[in-house]
Amino acid sequence: MGLFSNQFSNVVEWEEWREDMIFWKWTNREIKKGSRLILKPGQDAIFLFNGKIEGIFKDDGDYDIESQIIPFLSTLKGFKFGFNSGMRAEVLFVNTKEFTIKWGTKSPIMIPAPNMPGGLPIRANGTANIKVNDYTTLIDKVAGVKTEYFVDDVRVRIITLLDQLLMKWISKEGKDMFNLQANAYDISNGIRQDLDMETQKDGIAVTGFSVNSFNYPEEIQNTINRNAATSMVGDMGKYQQVSMTDAMADGKMNNGNSTMGAMAEMMMGAQMANQMMNNMNNMNNQQNQQAQPQQPQGGAQGGAAPKFCPNCGNPTNGAKFCSNCGQQLV
Repeated sequence: MGLFSNQFSNVVEWEEWREDMIFWKWTNREIKKGSRLILKPGQDAIFLFNGKIEGIFKDDGDYDIESQIIPFLSTLKGFKFGFNSGMRAEVLFVNTKEFTIKWGTKSPIMIPAPNMPGGLPIRANGTANIKVNDYTTLIDKVAGVKTEYFVDDVRVRIITLLDQLLMKWISKEGKDMFNLQANAYDISNGIRQDLDMETQKDGIAVTGFSVNSFNYPEEIQNTINRNAATSMVGDMGKYQQVSMTDAMADGKMNNGNSTMGAMAEMMMGAQMANQMMNNMNNMNNQQNQQAQPQQPQGGAQGGAAPKFCPNCGNPTNGAKFCSNCGQQLV
């Protein structure tokens, strides 16, 4: 009798363990006399009979099912294993740890912007924390039709809801990028509560939610950067110099192999040389002006215009009024 009993003994344990698996169901097999339950740290075992919870075991260890498990099962306390038959039951193993999900918006979210009726597109990314908290609901809504459940299954559901929730909380807490960043905590907390209400329907709690950053799509950000650079340098001539400097730096970062970088260096060198010549000419003009006798205010003697303005020293080119300061010359 003992020899045949050993042939029927088996082990009930989480056979397909993965770090990203929320639950796994041991099913479609009989639990024989001499079977053992093995629970590892971070796992709970839920015994099911005809879809109903019979008992939940949370302490890790190695248990004899007949003597240590069955006496605690709700409707199977008096079950006796036969010689050639066992107990047809299911065991749902649940991962008890908290999972972290990284998320990002599926499509841009529009925020109000002047002169843009459709709004300005932004994106967001961050993390969410989830954990199983209601075994009964989990079994009724998910485990009843699935034998395994992964973190990515929850992530897909969260991502599906996020765009609508972000639009809701952005309209409440932020009218522009500055306010969005400043109110990121309040936005995150509001979204967590809304998400938790949805995932609780499957026995999953959202224990944390955070928005790491709001940002513009790449093409919008590039336009903003160009406009900011133009505003800082003041005029297009200086903006071109900045652009050439960037290109020259790009050539250096690529070990001098950038053709655009080499061309930029040549153009920058030529502009620097021209600037030096202009500076030298201006110095010579000022020296010549200082060497010439000053003419009376209001014009030159004899009715002829002076070569240089007596007020600011700018070349007059025969004009009656100085083109630089407006001084009357004749």
